[in-house]
Amino acid sequence: MAQFDYFVVLAEMRTGSNLLEAYLNSFDGLSCEGEVFNPAFVAYPKIDALYGVTRAARDADPLALLAQIADQPGLNGFRYFHDHDPRVFDTFMRDPRCAKIVLTRNPLESYVSLKIARETQQWRLGDVKNKRAAQVVFDPVEFADHVTELQGFQTRVQHVLQTTGQTAFYIGYEDIKDLDIINGLAGWLGLTERVEQAPRRMKRQNPEPLEEKLLNPEAVSDGIARLDRFNLSRTPNFEPRQSPPIGAFRACARTPLIHAPIPGGNDRAIHAWMAQIDGVAPDALLRDFTPRAWHDWQAAHPQRVAFSVLRHPLARAHETFVRQVILGKRVNVRAFIERVHGVRLPADAEEARGWANAEHRAGFLGYLHFVQANLAGQTALPTRAIWASQSRLIEAIVTQCPPHRLIRAERLAEDLPALGGELGQDLPEYAEGPGDLPLDLAAIHDAALDTACRAAYTEDYLRLGFGDWAR
Repeated sequence: MAQFDYFVVLAEMRTGSNLLEAYLNSFDGLSCEGEVFNPAFVAYPKIDALYGVTRAARDADPLALLAQIADQPGLNGFRYFHDHDPRVFDTFMRDPRCAKIVLTRNPLESYVSLKIARETQQWRLGDVKNKRAAQVVFDPVEFADHVTELQGFQTRVQHVLQTTGQTAFYIGYEDIKDLDIINGLAGWLGLTERVEQAPRRMKRQNPEPLEEKLLNPEAVSDGIARLDRFNLSRTPNFEPRQSPPIGAFRACARTPLIHAPIPGGNDRAIHAWMAQIDGVAPDALLRDFTPRAWHDWQAAHPQRVAFSVLRHPLARAHETFVRQVILGKRVNVRAFIERVHGVRLPADAEEARGWANAEHRAGFLGYLHFVQANLAGQTALPTRAIWASQSRLIEAIVTQCPPHRLIRAERLAEDLPALGGELGQDLPEYAEGPGDLPLDLAAIHDAALDTACRAAYTEDYLRLGFGDWAR
């Protein structure tokens, strides 16, 4: 039994896919049908049907055409680029009966070749006497976007191959004319036939040196400098993803206003304000949504407004430290801080009020070090939403309730009533309730705490734009 039923050439424009297709079609047992899932045509320009399947029928059901390719006599396949119909990608990529051929090319060469092809409108070259030449302008920003796009697609391909335990046949642009490699590809596909000469119809385009193709070759160094080929600027993030906190959502009793809270803050004043909108008690807010109930509420309120509140990472961490560790039941976290940092934490609120500032600062610093280690996967304790980064929590919220507004805690008095403009009604003023924590962050705040918090919540500072804490 043959190993494969069909194949795909995973490539991009100007990577030599036409030339590789010509080589593949020189084998009696192979047939590459072009860009079958190109949104602009079927297989090739000016062709709108394949195997009797029209372009309209393909667009309505692309998987039916994919199945037909696998069912054809011999071994048939197609070329697939990153911007082709995405509905077929997962199906053929996860199918072990589909052979994957990955064609790559130096992205600088493919970018310049693409610019020339667009300038000359010559996408294939069959006879050198018909060649059209042109010099083009190198755009560093456009080139960076080109590379990012290519790498993104290649990463997707690699991820599916790795997670499904498949292998692909990788071939570079420079190797296409190597008959030994082409015959090796045929053998990998299960063919015994071998070719002895290159196809005569296809010629390589633009073989000139790079500097002869560009009007501004000096700009190339700037374009390359913009790239981070080794991903050195990326901040490693090992923090686990969070589940959508649907059960914590709060909706007004009648007004289509929803609060998607970020754990780690005191939201009682916000919920009291929401209850005031409809003249009900805070307990009357809609809560404890199940996935079905949340779906039904969204369907019943298409013109809704959703908001979440961002708190400064240091203030949020301090509130969590006091409420959850000192006054709460986070026994394991308390034990970690006391064991690793040698700080004895207060047993209750009364004892906390008598805590010296030096001990308070040392205990809170120990908590920040715990959070940093926990989010990096360096402790045995699971990461809880209550101290997870706000960046991760927002990612989870967005999957179920994309907020219309991300409001900073210090602007609640101004921004909450302003939501009335989107709801078409006047909303009451917002008043923050009195502080009820037995410990005051301002009494111990210093640069060391800012530094420790930045280390623990690096993503929040970078992605959400926070500076050092100020009262």
